[in-house]
Amino acid sequence: MILLASALFASAAVATPSATSAAARAVVQRYYAALDRRDYRTAYQLWDRGGQASRQSYPQFVRGFANTRHTCVVTGAPTRPEGAAGSTYIRVPVTVRATLNNGTAQVFAGSYILRHVNDVDGATPEQRQWHLDSASLRRR
Repeated sequence: MILLASALFASAAVATPSATSAAARAVVQRYYAALDRRDYRTAYQLWDRGGQASRQSYPQFVRGFANTRHTCVVTGAPTRPEGAAGSTYIRVPVTVRATLNNGTAQVFAGSYILRHVNDVDGATPEQRQWHLDSASLRRR
C-alpha cells in the first residue's frame, strides 16, 4: 500500500547531528523489517500517534499488505532536520523493493517524513522518539 501525504515545514533549521539522522533512518528500516516479518502491529505503531498518521485503521493497514510476501528498503541520506511548532521533522529518501505473493516484483522510490516532539514540558519519552509522519512513494 502506498500512502501519499505531505508535512508542513517551518523555515527554522535545526542542527543535524549524525545520531539524529541515523535514528530516523533506523525507524524506516525497522518499519520494513516489521512488514517483512508480517509484524503489522509493530509496523503500524511506528507511525506517529499510535498509527493514526498512516491515515488508516489498523485493519485497513493490515489489508494493504495482504498480498505482499517480502519487502526490503534502502535508505538514503536524510535531509537536515527542520523545526515546526514544538516538533522536528526529517525526510528520509528510500527505494523499496517488494515481492507480491504471486511472485511479481515491484520497486518504489520516494521518501518518508519522520517527526518527533521536541524536549518540551509534558512531552513523553515516546513522543520524543522518531515516528513516521507521512510517505510519498511512486512505483518505478
